[in-house]
Amino acid sequence: MVARPRGPRTVILPSAEQASALVKRMRDGAESNSNYRTKSLKIHGPVCAKCGREFDAASIGQLTVHHKDGNHHNNPPDGSNWENLCSHCHDDEHSRGVLGEYLSKPE
Repeated sequence: MVARPRGPRTVILPSAEQASALVKRMRDGAESNSNYRTKSLKIHGPVCAKCGREFDAASIGQLTVHHKDGNHHNNPPDGSNWENLCSHCHDDEHSRGVLGEYLSKPE
């Protein structure tokens, strides 16, 4: 393999219009993803999808939104990638893969 000499590289910066458009796209994406928890609670209700525990206004902070496909940017408006899980069930859901990998290792 031939090593390429390291040195300064020319970087082409975006124009002001391009930078503004990029910032707008990023902000729009952040805004559409930021309230998925509120949307999920409206769609699925304040109930853990795994254990069935119901939450009231005082305990709603213990209810989280789990992305079924693991992609936090995949937030369809119909809520099909979300399930509301209590913090215990959410931890259990994410630890299953770790436990499975540990148990499948040959001795």
